[in-house]
Amino acid sequence: MPGLLPIPPDLAWPFALALAWIAGEFAHRLIGMPRISSYGIVGFLLASGQAGFLPESDGGIIMLLANIAFSLILFELGYRINLRWLRTNPWLGITSLVEAGGTFAAVYAVAQWFGTPFIPSLLLSALAMATSPAAVLRVVNEQRSSGQVTERILHLSAFNCVLAVFVFKVVVGLWVFQSTGDVLHALWNSLAVLLVSAALGGLFGIAVTGLLRKLGNTGRDATVAFAIAVIILVALTHTLKFSPVPAALAFGLMARHRRIVLSQAQQNFGALGNLLTVLLFVFMAATLEWTMVMSGAGLALALVAVRFAAKTLGVVAFAHVSGITRRKGLLTGMALTPLSAFAILLLEQTRHLGIGLVDQVAALAATTLLLEVIGPIVTQWALSLAKEVPDNKGN
Repeated sequence: MPGLLPIPPDLAWPFALALAWIAGEFAHRLIGMPRISSYGIVGFLLASGQAGFLPESDGGIIMLLANIAFSLILFELGYRINLRWLRTNPWLGITSLVEAGGTFAAVYAVAQWFGTPFIPSLLLSALAMATSPAAVLRVVNEQRSSGQVTERILHLSAFNCVLAVFVFKVVVGLWVFQSTGDVLHALWNSLAVLLVSAALGGLFGIAVTGLLRKLGNTGRDATVAFAIAVIILVALTHTLKFSPVPAALAFGLMARHRRIVLSQAQQNFGALGNLLTVLLFVFMAATLEWTMVMSGAGLALALVAVRFAAKTLGVVAFAHVSGITRRKGLLTGMALTPLSAFAILLLEQTRHLGIGLVDQVAALAATTLLLEVIGPIVTQWALSLAKEVPDNKGN
């Protein structure tokens, strides 16, 4: 539809980011809404399919910046993951496998019941396994929460990302094989891309931490080095058609386990990370159109319900043996509600294959819009009920 406001495309994004930031600050201060929920609402309302304020995404520089924003968050998430905890408490890994697997099965059954074709059903199921690390980490940092529920949702969201990317790549490989009959092409677009991307991130972790040690820069300046390295890593994976998700996670994991310090004051990568987060959630919501949201609304509501139930039940089932009460297990499962940014960016990364999956899975548009607004609110609510948010957290 034509734009409702006569504004040049070069000015549209800066003004949209300013409006989203203002809305986020007011909503957070007046009603306590997570800022990222407001960013998504503004992005959706200003999109080319709604108000026509923002130009249509062409997968260019804005897409690259969104991937950089997401990868900075993934790096920080990977940095906060403690693999020793997984060895000490293997039930945490089992919990992730069960709740993610249960989510896949439940969403696939519902999608098939609604008459969704085979491949789109598998794609919906794979994406539903994930919990948006961007939403979870931003809410955790914004609320300054800490405790058992906080640590578990961070770890489970990271594990879910890896599992979801793995299954998603397998489904994409299956689609490529069905379309072309080329086994090597299918394998490359599934497991090989995942493994090479993770290996590339690990190499960056070794190289950057080694350089910092050589320079004696393992304090405040390390954050700048990591930010630059993440930008290079995303640009490299973008150019080579790899996946920045496992690459950024592996980079963060390697940095942590090589004992390079990322101080508390540098969470979110400072002002750069905050700015790019606004862009990420505005961009993600701006890819959605009202017609797609409405056409997939019925299935989306069912998917949100079964996904919430599967994740919550999966965590509660192993709560006691993994060392927490069932109440905290319930709150952990609730906090895994966010999905949005992860799903949209993962689908956008497949456009070079000519699949156009975003357009094929209409229910995903409604699901992501719903969970971008509601998901962070549920996570914030769960952390508050778990009493892991300080009373004097401020704004």
